[in-house]
Amino acid sequence: MAYLFTSESVSEGHPDKVADQISDALLDEFLKQDPQSKVACETLVTTGLVVLSGEVKTQAYVDVQKVARDVIKKIGYTKSEYKFDSEACGVISAIHEQSGDINQGVERANPEDQGAGDQGMMFGYATNETDTYMPLALELSHLLLKELAAIRKEGNEMTYLRPDAKSQVTIKYSDNHVPEKIDTIVISTQHDDFAEEAEMLDTIKADVLNILIPRVKTLLPTRTADLFGEDITYHINPTGKFVIGGPHGDTGLTGRKIIVDTYGGKGAHGGGAFSGKDSSKVDRSAAYATRHIAKNLVAAGVADQVLVQVAYAIGVAEPVGLYVTTYGSTKVKDGQGNVMSDGEISEKVSQVFDMRPYGIVKRFGLQNPIFAETAAYGHMGRPSGTKTVEVQVNGQKEIREFETFTWEKLDHVDQIKAAFGL
Repeated sequence: MAYLFTSESVSEGHPDKVADQISDALLDEFLKQDPQSKVACETLVTTGLVVLSGEVKTQAYVDVQKVARDVIKKIGYTKSEYKFDSEACGVISAIHEQSGDINQGVERANPEDQGAGDQGMMFGYATNETDTYMPLALELSHLLLKELAAIRKEGNEMTYLRPDAKSQVTIKYSDNHVPEKIDTIVISTQHDDFAEEAEMLDTIKADVLNILIPRVKTLLPTRTADLFGEDITYHINPTGKFVIGGPHGDTGLTGRKIIVDTYGGKGAHGGGAFSGKDSSKVDRSAAYATRHIAKNLVAAGVADQVLVQVAYAIGVAEPVGLYVTTYGSTKVKDGQGNVMSDGEISEKVSQVFDMRPYGIVKRFGLQNPIFAETAAYGHMGRPSGTKTVEVQVNGQKEIREFETFTWEKLDHVDQIKAAFGL
């Protein structure tokens, strides 16, 4: 029987995402000066106030107030009527040194023996229902808000938009788990005050349908754009007025949008947040590594969808377990012509990929300052690229180029095909 599945996203101006972006901007600033920095930064944002806290071990000096204000300005909180703006908000720092008890479990005389920064399990997921190997409902939810933010920053249309927004997309699937149509789209966007509420609702709905949706469709491959039928149910600002928003409307905290950050409820999540954490924290680095594995497995044709779990003990380099499930969508066979079990797939995966923290960090360049870009619109499913950054090397400033979203690269497809005889 056909079924519905829903995912949501939030904009860069959502208070929790403001907090995430500040935390990751701080991490990048520490890494620019000291790639060995150990960072776990938490941020709280509320009316007129930013509170920075956490633990750091670093040789770097960072003007944390300036970093926070720059992030807030870039997002678009620049007006006093928002009750939270980059120039006037207070910024309090309670960042202190990392516990030596934790650090001794991570650093080793031989870097390859680096232990996991904590215990826990991390998941990676991929599906062939989109060209990015991401769940469709989440991909569309992200894209709607990215385009809404682009329209706001361009300043030519929908000039009433403010930074805070949320989206939600419901997809109808066939019995065979293939997307058939978009059933429902929900968009709630913060806006300037209107004289008449009826005018406000009519204007915002018309602009979403006639400006936002067409822009989004042009960015999609044909198979996805064709799912925008005439019978979609739209709920646009369904509560009505949404003038009060951002950190003035709700307190924001780092790490409260972990499902938005990953797979929108598809697959699984181990529970650990990402933003503000350096790569010694396997909550982050191993989640990227398992996404990389899952994506390359699906791209290689091993299965239609894959979930990968890895688990660690604090201070121990080798994982305590690696698990793969294909939800019965396996396409590979063993030497006897039988469909390969998920256990057999797990064994082959463990032979192809080094899942020690050191191996993960080196494979993806996770000591580079590449994390600020991840803190809004998802850590997964984004195109890998490059960014130019001013860093300090031996006390001297240098301009360097770093790869971003390296865990999204399809650079192990040939190895996987060879291992599975594809």
